Amino acid sequence: MNLQQMLMILKARYKITLLTMLAIMGITLGVSLMLPPRYSAETDLIVDMRSQDPLAQIAMYNADMSYLPTQIDVINSERVVQKVIKILKLDQNPAVRQKWMEDTGGEGQLTQWLGDLLQKDMKAKPSRDSNVIMISYSSPDPGFSAAVANAFAQAYVETNLDLKTEPAHEYATWFKDQGKDLRADLEKAQAKLSAYQQKHGMVITDERLDAETAKLADLTAQLTAAELVMADARSKQRSGGNASTLPEVQQNALILNLKADIDRAEAKLQDAAGNYGKNHPQYKRMEAELNMLKQKLAAETAHIASGFTTSENVGTDKAAQLRQLIEIQKAHLLEMRRQRDDAAVLLADVASAQKAYDAVTARLTQTSLESQARQTNISVLTPATAPIKPTSPQPVLYTAIAGVLGLLIGLGMAFMTEMMDRRVRTIEDVELGVGLPVLARITRQQGSARLFVKKLRLRRPRTIEFA
Repeated sequence: MNLQQMLMILKARYKITLLTMLAIMGITLGVSLMLPPRYSAETDLIVDMRSQDPLAQIAMYNADMSYLPTQIDVINSERVVQKVIKILKLDQNPAVRQKWMEDTGGEGQLTQWLGDLLQKDMKAKPSRDSNVIMISYSSPDPGFSAAVANAFAQAYVETNLDLKTEPAHEYATWFKDQGKDLRADLEKAQAKLSAYQQKHGMVITDERLDAETAKLADLTAQLTAAELVMADARSKQRSGGNASTLPEVQQNALILNLKADIDRAEAKLQDAAGNYGKNHPQYKRMEAELNMLKQKLAAETAHIASGFTTSENVGTDKAAQLRQLIEIQKAHLLEMRRQRDDAAVLLADVASAQKAYDAVTARLTQTSLESQARQTNISVLTPATAPIKPTSPQPVLYTAIAGVLGLLIGLGMAFMTEMMDRRVRTIEDVELGVGLPVLARITRQQGSARLFVKKLRLRRPRTIEFA
């Protein structure tokens, strides 16, 4: 079927198309006028994509593309609609209860039935290219529509805040319990450290350890000096008959005087031997004096030599005492270090318990503040007001749409009628119907000549065109 055939069919069946279109438009207009008016109220909310954590140091941006769709799902959630019912106290309305009894016979829950009705007439959608969410509600009562739309906005804001504060509240409770346990551990560690310090009567510091270490070093130095003196005395004692060669003997003032006296006495004795002879009494007396000086020198030298033995004995005793003191000091120092190490372990336990307690306390403070926060990133931009004009039905719009649909349906019915009652309207219809080629076509005269002939009631001969 070509375009010419279609136009011929439409020309012949235009009444069917026109009547169908007019009928549908009339029905639509009638139904639109009979439907009760419905009023739609809309409230706009703006979503701040930045993080609204007042404890955060910097603002964070929610760049996730699913953020706004997630918020739409939250608005459509059962939790929000149940808040709306509580805000408006719809479950306490006698008329609502009566309607619920009529529709359900008292089966199920009233709040669930109300939630389904509210969600059915509520629409939430994000604005294009912005962070605004539009919530609209439609009902026959304009005031009720505005109240429900605003209630949905309020319930959504409260739910958004609850979703942020409830986890923080749970964390705060958990941190509070943990804080009690950690505080008990801290007090236990502190008590253990205090008991240990009181038991040993110690407050060991690094300065005290340094002083005790210096004392040990001083005792060691004294022992070394005593051993050196003892070794020196032992070596001088072993010199035996050579004691006169020792520096202590040679440098002794008494020894030096005795040696000088001996030298003078020997000189006088030699003079007396030359003058008096060795048997002279004077010589004998002088010889006796010289021997006494030599004996005195020998006795003094022996006395000095015996002092080395005494020094050795004293050095030995002193070294033994110093060794004993050093061992005692070493044991004391080791005990102090052991006590300090034990105390350090206890101090580390206290510090660790204190650190854990401080960390939990800080988190408890933060989560407590977060659980008490009343700030959210959702704000009502434009609250809903009771609309003056109904949003539905719209007779003009519906009738226009019905006209377009009626035209399409009318065209379809025209073609369907043509298919059921086919007529010959073009040469192609003859060829398709008979199955033979058309040899000639007789056409009517056109123009003013035809009109003139018609007025004279004369018929001009027809023109024959051969195919």
